[in-house]
Amino acid sequence: MVNTKPNLTPPSRKAKIAPASLSRLTVAAQPRIAMTPRGRLHAGPTTLVCAIGAASISRQKREGDRATPAGHFRLIEGFFKPGIGRRPAMLLPLRPIDKTLGWCEDPASPSYNRLIRLPSRAGHESMWRDDGLYDVVIVLDYNMRPRRKYRGSAIFLHCARPDFAPTAGCVALRAADLRKLLPRLGREVVLVVR
Repeated sequence: MVNTKPNLTPPSRKAKIAPASLSRLTVAAQPRIAMTPRGRLHAGPTTLVCAIGAASISRQKREGDRATPAGHFRLIEGFFKPGIGRRPAMLLPLRPIDKTLGWCEDPASPSYNRLIRLPSRAGHESMWRDDGLYDVVIVLDYNMRPRRKYRGSAIFLHCARPDFAPTAGCVALRAADLRKLLPRLGREVVLVVR
């Protein structure tokens, strides 16, 4: 029997197909331009400019060396700053940032390379920033399990400065580019830095 029912769904009302999730992001250093290290992030067929650490990419990352660590890193969770627009769409767990959140950078602390509550006596970085860098931030599993003292902390994927100034060791994308990638980023995604 032939189905003679007409298709009553107008073309403009057809369901949109969500972009497929990614399984891998790759970051590679570009040749230095005017002594400023930059990288390229490859996400499927898309290539984006990114900021990397001021000391470029290192296989021997140390706390405070300003290098982006080389390796394969899973995406753990995301944070966003409320009040900067719509809540980002994302497959990863996503939490709002408030002024009581910090990230411990003190190798002598038992909370080294962990999210902490502020105030804290341990050396730390505030997750609440007024410069827009952490408006959206994704935690990478660098130096998490096991944690090694002095091997580096607070390695994130976050928003870049407008001039793509080097980071202290993170990978940073233009905010608009990061927001476009977010719906395709889940826990199965691996960020490869080489």
